[in-house]
Amino acid sequence: MSDYPDDWAFLDQGDSLLDHVMTIMTEAFDPFYCEAWNRHQCSSIMGLPGVYGLVVIINKKPAGFLLSRTVFDECELLLLAVRPEFRRKGVAAALLKKLIEKAKSEDTKYIHLEVREKNPALNLYYHIGFREVGRRINYYKSLNGDLYNAITLSLIVI
Repeated sequence: MSDYPDDWAFLDQGDSLLDHVMTIMTEAFDPFYCEAWNRHQCSSIMGLPGVYGLVVIINKKPAGFLLSRTVFDECELLLLAVRPEFRRKGVAAALLKKLIEKAKSEDTKYIHLEVREKNPALNLYYHIGFREVGRRINYYKSLNGDLYNAITLSLIVI
């Protein structure tokens, strides 16, 4: 029996993975913050060793994705996004749970990520168990030139 509803499917390979990532990317990221990646950036990184892409499909619609990269015993969560219509339904938490399970199975010791200060996703990361380990002051720049701090978070994988 699955931990997820019957209309949820998880894809981590196949020709449609990049298309699903880009569909989600265009809707999930607010252009004001300049955080979304373009197709070339995603395609380039997805072909590298240690890179993992995971997409959640709900009712045959791409709902959310993550991209991560593992080097030796450390994983970096590069991107996590959920389309607005699927937010607050457990999609991001499910993606993170799958990443943590994968990390444990591969003896990964840490998962790291960086997120814009005041990003609502911080609540989820803290709830999952990530803890702040650093900050980059004025790291992100919005369309109007405003600067935002980056918060570096880490999770010890046990």
